[in-house]
Amino acid sequence: MNIIWNKTSGQFHLYNDRISYIMGIAVNGELTNLYFGKRIHDKENMSYVIFRTAMPNVLVDPDTESYSMELNRQEYPSFGTTDFGMHAFEAETPNGSAVSTFVYKSHMICQGKKGIEGLPATYADKEEAMTLDIELEDEEARMSLVLSYTVFRDYPVIARHAAFKYHGNEKVRLKRALSCCLDLPDQEYEWIQFSGAWARERIPSVRKLGSGIVSVESRRGVSSANHNPFVIIKRPDTNESQGEAIGFSFVYSGNFIAAAEGGSFGRLRVLMGIHPDRFCFKLSGGESFETPEVIMAYTDGGLNDLSRSYHRLYNNNLVRGRWKNEPRPILNNNWEATFMDFTEERILKIASKAKEAGVELFVLDDGWFGERNDDFAGLGDWVENTDKLPQGMAGLSRKINAMGLKFGFWIEPEMVNPDSNLYRRHPDWVLSSPGRKPSLGRHQLVLDFSRKEVVDHIYNMLYKVIDGAMISYIKWDMNRSLSEVYSQTAESEEQGGVYHRYVLGMYSLYERLIAAFPDILFESCSSGGNRFDAGMLYYAPQAWCSDNTDAIDRIRIQYGTSYGYPIVSVGSHVSAVPNQQTGRSVSIETRANVAYFGTFGYELDLNELNEEEFEKVREQIRFMKKYRSLIQFGDFYRLRSPFETDQAAWIVVSEDKNTALLGFYCLRANVNMLPGFLKLSGLDPDRLYMMENEKYYGDELMNMGVAISRFYKKGFTIAEDHTSFVTVIEAIDQGI
Repeated sequence: MNIIWNKTSGQFHLYNDRISYIMGIAVNGELTNLYFGKRIHDKENMSYVIFRTAMPNVLVDPDTESYSMELNRQEYPSFGTTDFGMHAFEAETPNGSAVSTFVYKSHMICQGKKGIEGLPATYADKEEAMTLDIELEDEEARMSLVLSYTVFRDYPVIARHAAFKYHGNEKVRLKRALSCCLDLPDQEYEWIQFSGAWARERIPSVRKLGSGIVSVESRRGVSSANHNPFVIIKRPDTNESQGEAIGFSFVYSGNFIAAAEGGSFGRLRVLMGIHPDRFCFKLSGGESFETPEVIMAYTDGGLNDLSRSYHRLYNNNLVRGRWKNEPRPILNNNWEATFMDFTEERILKIASKAKEAGVELFVLDDGWFGERNDDFAGLGDWVENTDKLPQGMAGLSRKINAMGLKFGFWIEPEMVNPDSNLYRRHPDWVLSSPGRKPSLGRHQLVLDFSRKEVVDHIYNMLYKVIDGAMISYIKWDMNRSLSEVYSQTAESEEQGGVYHRYVLGMYSLYERLIAAFPDILFESCSSGGNRFDAGMLYYAPQAWCSDNTDAIDRIRIQYGTSYGYPIVSVGSHVSAVPNQQTGRSVSIETRANVAYFGTFGYELDLNELNEEEFEKVREQIRFMKKYRSLIQFGDFYRLRSPFETDQAAWIVVSEDKNTALLGFYCLRANVNMLPGFLKLSGLDPDRLYMMENEKYYGDELMNMGVAISRFYKKGFTIAEDHTSFVTVIEAIDQGI
């Protein structure tokens, strides 16, 4: 990896073994993008890619009238000058003008990567990355802008963010501050977004790009289950195993926008950052604003290769602390077994059976605090309900630990029920618009986490519960979108910053709890997948993937999630049947075969299984313990899409290519059809492998494929609805 500054041409070249990112100083002093893609040789001057032709445009070079920003690729386009595309930022100065011209002033190249104050971000030491900070200034607006770029040694990615600072004596209003813009020279791309809703999250959707704007966004105060803050643009012929693609992942958990604009002259512009709706940050003299970062990843080796770059980067350079690259404990959660109707005796009985099965962690879900017996009351009162837990959380945790199990519990610290002591004492602590009734979601209101005193209060209550108990895990839930976003103590000119300050408050609570209890494993949960984003992985290294625990639906949800997020981050459990979301009954084998590919656990009372099923659970747990490091940290490949066929398949391969696990799933049986072959990926073509007591060479399995019929015993049918198999593939030394 290296960053080269060609002073004569005014151009920067960031590169590693796989990628190059090149930009330069344009004739007007602003930055122009010259190239992003596969690694190329450095050359002192690549200005030949800049168009200096006279066309009917507004021009910014008054001497020659030959340079148009609209015809050329901009690095961080401004509002109001001669680039009429979507802009990356908008700053309104005291005189009301929103015209900005940030020109090059200086730059700094350093080893490693620094953090972003108050925000999650990737990190790297001096050997792992290099960072370029380019300082630009607008003398008229008395503002400076630093664009930050990090190139990593081991990944084909560029991390980007921006920082604004006002140097005047009055105030400016930052009304738009996106994190990145990438201008590309042509529009021959397809756009992949990951959309859906509660219980059907992250469904890949592909559309062709061209002239005009395509965008996805959230204005819900959370990144949302509706549109994930991760998008891909790819060449039309790109598939899982070959072709060019660029990914854009937003390391942030609030409102966002991701957009692609095809211009009239062939340029494609991709932008990502905080959504500008209801965003307005006031900066007084000396004050700064830093945007969250975007991780741009490039591949010329297909979508699986792009995904693995994100998996490795996030596991190694985003997740922190005790649980970084650590296999996750197999857990049993009581939610679908008891909901809020439980006693300590019932919980201990469930935990005891879980221990007998080989479970390592027991999790107590909602209902342990305040007057919390249903959804209508108690949220915000983080004090143990001694009717349910006579000796509090400390007493229960000691009893669970005495069984040989770790213990964890559920919280939803950002919310409050109107029927709670907290709300009765502090009704002004919720987000609500003056004179208007606040809207309820799941019978709850949203606490104003933009206020430090609110965050402090919640922290102090939770600290008392955790500090006195033996806690190894916390499930952090958040069950509604934000509405009536108005802070009771903020001045009118500060209200445009409340959405963002709310997110900063939530991050700060995570940071404080992690600092106080560094060994606790946090799992984020937001009605399942409503806040499944890269920003959360910085604090909670795994996330409850979806409230929909139906195994067949989970195949699709987990398949879509794998495009941008590590397998080890996916909270996946075997739940009871009939499933509580779909009413579908699926075998316990298929439920486990899906749940293996994530953190793995059980969302049921194992006492309710018959002896045969319980023995299967014990075998499943033994299997997961044996292979979980491979599953959670191996190289993951998608093989067959459940969005395109009635089947799904994936494989995870160890780094040394000695061992692999293949998962195959039949969503819907097809009668009177040949089962066909499944081509595998990721194996060593020259190694000999053993699978199901048969020997195969790696190139045979990857190019010819494995006959699916060998896994079934029903002739030329593709099994039955909802059947599946997971099989081990091991390299061997001896020949056939």
